[in-house]
Amino acid sequence: MNRMLNGMRVVEGSAFVAVPLAGMTLAQMGAEVIRFDRIEGGLDAGRWPLAPSGQSLFWAGLNKGKKSIAVDMRSPEGQALVTRIITASGKDAGMFLTNLRVRGWMDHETLSQHRRDLIMVTLMGDRQGRPQVDYTVNPALGIPDMTGPEGHDAPVAAALPAWDLIAGNMVVSSLLAAERHRLRHGEGQEVEIALKDVAAATIGHLGMIGDAVVNGPERTKAGNALYGAYGQDFICACGRRVMVIGLTGRQWAGLVKATGSGEAMEALARQSGRDLRDEGVRWDLRHEITAILRPWFAARRVEDFAEEFETRGLTWSVFRSVKQALREDPDLSEANPMFSMLDQPGLGRFPVPGHPGAFSARPRIRPEPAPALGQHTEEILGDVARLSDTEIAQLFDKGVVQSPRHAARSAA
Repeated sequence: MNRMLNGMRVVEGSAFVAVPLAGMTLAQMGAEVIRFDRIEGGLDAGRWPLAPSGQSLFWAGLNKGKKSIAVDMRSPEGQALVTRIITASGKDAGMFLTNLRVRGWMDHETLSQHRRDLIMVTLMGDRQGRPQVDYTVNPALGIPDMTGPEGHDAPVAAALPAWDLIAGNMVVSSLLAAERHRLRHGEGQEVEIALKDVAAATIGHLGMIGDAVVNGPERTKAGNALYGAYGQDFICACGRRVMVIGLTGRQWAGLVKATGSGEAMEALARQSGRDLRDEGVRWDLRHEITAILRPWFAARRVEDFAEEFETRGLTWSVFRSVKQALREDPDLSEANPMFSMLDQPGLGRFPVPGHPGAFSARPRIRPEPAPALGQHTEEILGDVARLSDTEIAQLFDKGVVQSPRHAARSAA
């Protein structure tokens, strides 16, 4: 957290990855982000991965630094309460993020009747409003068809939800753009973003759509090779696998020099009549280049060449599992100022990241853990919804809202 957005209040009603990520990103830049969930917990309350206690590490990871209110949104009183929180007064308030839009209640047309300058950013599945997730958008647009081992027949899905992650940050930038417009013109608005459109735009920006239209053959799988240039994985004598990159001219020249393969590469260039200084040529001849380099890596342990590779400034990495990375890579430890060790009840103690950006105007602040469900219910009802103590007590008594403290008191 760095307090760059200190004073801004954003309300979030969401599930899955993109919108929770957006709210968390705003919270880590100092915004007050209020998340509302069902009393029994939101859709992500038990999503994997889980801690040994059964609590969701996924939910905790995507809701760091937020405030939580638990509401019975099936009741008219609960819906009215959520509306009041979303549309609460204040020049830095009246901003709402969701991918759970409900027509006739939790939509911009209805909510803006309570606050005309409301900003609402809505993430949809596709532009027709149909549900989509990363694992359906990706195959629909052809990415798994070009992912996986060379010659492998079946499509390969990715473990990383790339479109969700991009969409989440587009939700952030869209909200900030809409707020800038409101500050200048006094106008609120709804911004609609579709997850599938985010993916379609991205593959268009990367030239993949143009490639499919103007070129003949389909782009095929290439394993771990770097498409369009040279990059390949190798197994070393110690059994570890490394990835080396020769994308730019400097990277390629350094790799050739470090491996002592200059003469062999010159012979390949003469034999093929191609100039290996051209990255596209390196892609075309990737199998021949790999055949030259493979014996070099196979005869050496990683520790035999790691120092030289680092000294020469080569672009390379060792393949690791997440557990290995935590043991070996200081960038996943408190040596990296982005990380802090946090003890989180029910989850354990482990490194937790703050915002990746280092702003010169504000120092980094330790990341804050995710709240317990309903942890800030009473605070939000009093400070945001402006309810009296009597009104708050009545809502608890009716079961319209809940908090851990009230639940414990009721159980006693």
